[in-house]
Amino acid sequence: LEKEHRTGNVSYEAENHQKMVELRAQKVQNVTQDIPPTRVHGPPDGDLLVLGWGSTKGAIEEATERANEERLRVGSVVLRHVWPLPADLGDVLDRFDHVLVPELNNGQLIRVLRDQYPHRGFTPLNKIQGRPFRAEEIVEEVEALLGEPAPA
Repeated sequence: LEKEHRTGNVSYEAENHQKMVELRAQKVQNVTQDIPPTRVHGPPDGDLLVLGWGSTKGAIEEATERANEERLRVGSVVLRHVWPLPADLGDVLDRFDHVLVPELNNGQLIRVLRDQYPHRGFTPLNKIQGRPFRAEEIVEEVEALLGEPAPA
């Protein structure tokens, strides 16, 4: 059941349904034109990008700052738009060797990322305890992925 694309009347035709599905998909894709450029917290390129969204922001940005104080080249991005993803996100991902995705769930964001960037590896950090991340938890995972911090 669909509306006819020209008149708005009810239509049961398969071809019209396909056209309307494609039209809606294009409308969603057009939203990317209105999404501002992705802002990287910390260095614009490096060894690891911490990528998250929502309530993980504070812990992610604090962990990024601590990792850089330990001389690790770590940047972070906190997405404001999960779907559609920002058009420039692929370029940002390409500037980092590893991508860590901390989530306070079972990995919904990482599934979207793996679907959209199948050539890219993502490391999950899931916490499903009803408590927010502490920056230390993210820093520990960053250090585990990159090795011990460089000597001062």
